Amino acid sequence: MIDMILVQIFVLISLAMLAAIICNLIKVPSVVGEILVGIAISNLAIGGVTLYSAMQLGDPNSTEVFSVLSELGIIFLLFTAGLITPFHELKKVGGTAVLAAIGGVAVSISLVYFAMMAFGFTTMQSIFLGVALGSTSVGIAARAMEQLGVMGTMEARVIISAGIIDDVIGLILLAIISGTAGGGEINILDTAIVGILAVAFVLVSMYICTLISKFRRTDVCKIALSKPRKQSLLSPLPFALIICFGLSAMATYLSLAAIIGAFLAGMMFAEFRDIWPSEEKFNSLKEFLVPFFFLFIGINVSLSAFGTGNAWLIAPVLVVLALAGKIIGGGLGARKLGSRSALIVGSGLTPRGEVTIIVAAMGLEVGVLTAGQYGALVAVVIVIAVIAPFLISWAFKRKDKFRNAKSMKFKE
Repeated sequence: MIDMILVQIFVLISLAMLAAIICNLIKVPSVVGEILVGIAISNLAIGGVTLYSAMQLGDPNSTEVFSVLSELGIIFLLFTAGLITPFHELKKVGGTAVLAAIGGVAVSISLVYFAMMAFGFTTMQSIFLGVALGSTSVGIAARAMEQLGVMGTMEARVIISAGIIDDVIGLILLAIISGTAGGGEINILDTAIVGILAVAFVLVSMYICTLISKFRRTDVCKIALSKPRKQSLLSPLPFALIICFGLSAMATYLSLAAIIGAFLAGMMFAEFRDIWPSEEKFNSLKEFLVPFFFLFIGINVSLSAFGTGNAWLIAPVLVVLALAGKIIGGGLGARKLGSRSALIVGSGLTPRGEVTIIVAAMGLEVGVLTAGQYGALVAVVIVIAVIAPFLISWAFKRKDKFRNAKSMKFKE
C-alpha cells in the first residue's frame, strides 16, 4: 500500500506545484490553481478514465491518508495565522471582529432565506440554504492573504478572528437546524450546552493568552529568558506542535472545528516568537501540507451533480447573494475601520467551505434539500473559492492605491 500512496503524493504535490508556478506567472493566487487541479483530477477523463480512478484515490486507505493530510494542512495554516496574531494585538480588533462576524452571518442568512422563499422554496429549504451560506471558510481567506503578504495587517486580523467566530456561530446554528431536520424538535438543552462549551473554550483560551502575555512582560520572565543556556531542553518546533495539536484535539473533543484550537494555539505561541522562533521551520511543514486541503476541495467536487434538478438556475443567484451578504454585513460590522478597510474585511469573509458542505450534506440526507439544491451549494463553494482570492487582492490593492495617491498629494 505504501508504494501506491507515495506515488499518489508525488503526483499530487507535483501537480500542485505546477499549478502554483503557472498561477504566479499569470499573477493569480495559487489557491485557485490548487482547487482547479483537484476538480480536473476527479472530473476530466482521458479515454473514459479519470486521473482520480487511475491513481486509485478512491481507495479507502488512500482516502483516509489524504483526509488526514488535508486536515493537517488547514490546521497548520491557521496555526501560522495565529503565530503572527499575538493576543495583545487581537484585543485591539476583537470588538470589530465580533460585529463583522455577526453582521456577515445575519445578512447572508437573511438575503438567502428571503430570496429562496421568493423562488417558491419551502421554509425549511430556505433555512438550510441560508445557514449553509452563513459561515466563512477562513482557510481560503488565510491562504490568499498569506500569498499577498498582508497577514500582519489589521484587516487580516479582523478577517481571521471574524472567521473563527463564524465557526462558533455556525456550530450553534447547525445544532439548531439538525434538531428541526426531518421534522424533529429542537433540543434546547443540547443546543445550549453546545453553545456554552464553544464560547467557554474560546474565552478560556483567550484568558490563558492574557496570562501568558502578562507573564511575558514581567521582570522575572525577562531575566529567566535572558540567561544563556548551553543546550535547550525542548526546541521550539516540537513545543509548537504540542501546543497546536493539544488545543486542536481539545476543540474537536468539544465538537468544534480543529482550526479554532489551532488558531488559538498560534496566538499563545506568538507571545514567545521572539525567543522561540519556530515560524520558518513550521512554514516548511505548512507549505507541504496546505496544498492537500485545497486539492481535495476540488477532488470532492462532482461536476455531474451540477446538472441535476435546478442547480444551474439557482447557483448564480446564490453566488451573488453569498458574496453580497458578507461584503455588506461584514463591511457594516467593520465600518469603524473606514470604508476601504471595511470592504477588505467584507471581501475576506466571502469564501465558503466545509461548513457549507456539511449543512448541505445534512439537508440532502434528511430529504430537506434536493440533489439539485445540494449541487447548487457545491457550485457556490467552488465558484466563490475561485473568486474570493481575486476579490481580496483587489480590495487590498484598492486601499494601497488610495494611500499612495494620498501620500503623493500630501508631498505636492
